[in-house]
Formats: sequence, structure tokens, C-alpha cells
Amino acid sequence: MERAECLQMIYPELEDKLVVTIMGACAQELYNLGHRENFFYLQHAMGLASSIGLGLATHLPNERVVVLDGDGSVLMNLGTLATLARYRPKNLIHVIFDNGSLLSTGGFDSQTASGVTDLDAIARGAGVQHVAHAVTTLDFGEAFLAAIERQELSVIVAKVAALGPDHYGMDLQLGENAFRFRRWIRERTRAAGATA
Repeated sequence: MERAECLQMIYPELEDKLVVTIMGACAQELYNLGHRENFFYLQHAMGLASSIGLGLATHLPNERVVVLDGDGSVLMNLGTLATLARYRPKNLIHVIFDNGSLLSTGGFDSQTASGVTDLDAIARGAGVQHVAHAVTTLDFGEAFLAAIERQELSVIVAKVAALGPDHYGMDLQLGENAFRFRRWIRERTRAAGATA
């Protein structure tokens, strides 16, 4: 299964959700599908997408937050799974694309490549109640839709091939992306307050 296929499958579901991606291939592949103002591509901060997602989910409980992460990033910040389990934001879906590789930082094998390190088991052991494992795009799509319907903290570990996009380059700098993302949130919050 390829990460790009998974992203293409869920892309329509991301239109009204706050989306935080980790750097590199995942961010580029989502961007290639078509940028939306509710997408924040976390560049130059490997390991922190889940932390930012948790902050958004706890601060904005009426919004759905989707974190698109990677195995290398999660391995750099394993404590995030315990923190997620501690606070259990009902509006957060944490997707971990496990390609067994540090693809965006040189292509070296990650600790999951050998099968010794099991991110599903780590998430469960940390206390996350809803953990899904996906090895096909059908598995992934079903797990993602179930997570949306569940409205509870959900972690999805998707085993994907160590493949990236054929090019890197976004016409969007981090500062501009952060400003536009924050403005989208502010305008959405104001609109929700006006209709309440």
C-alpha cells in the first residue's frame, strides 16, 4: 500500500477538519492533491506533529483534528502516545504512516523495519483504546471512517511502502502557511459563534 493512495482516499474527508502533517513526503503528497487553508504542513519539526495536533484538539474541542504522521517522527517522540492517552481528546485522529524508513531524512531504516518495534502495541500499551492496523487501502479507509464516526481518540497505524513523491517543493512557506491556517481557524470560530 502507498501513502499517496491513502491520502487520496481520505482527501475529501479532510475538507472541514484541522489537518497537521509531519514534514517531508507526507506533506508533499497531501499538498500535491491540492492545498486547503485548513492544512498545516509542519516543516523542520520532526516528531512534533502529534504534539501540535493535541494542542489544537484540546484548545478547539468542537473541531476534528487529523494528524498525518510517520513512524520515524513518532519514534522521535514516543512520549506523545502516552500524553495522547492521558488526555484522550475525542476529536483527534492520529494517523501513523509506517514505511519502516526515515524516507525524508536520508532513507535509512527506522526501528519498525525489522518488525521488532510495533507501533500498534506501543500505542495500546500507552493506553490508547482505539488502535487500528491497516495493510491495505481498504483497511485504511475503513479504519479512518470508523475513527470519524467514533468521535473518540483514535490511532491508525498504516503499513505503507517506503516511497515518496517524485518531486519536493511547495509554493508555500512555513510562516505563510501558519498565518493562513490560524486565520482559517479564527474565521471558522467566528462563524460558529455567530450561528450559535
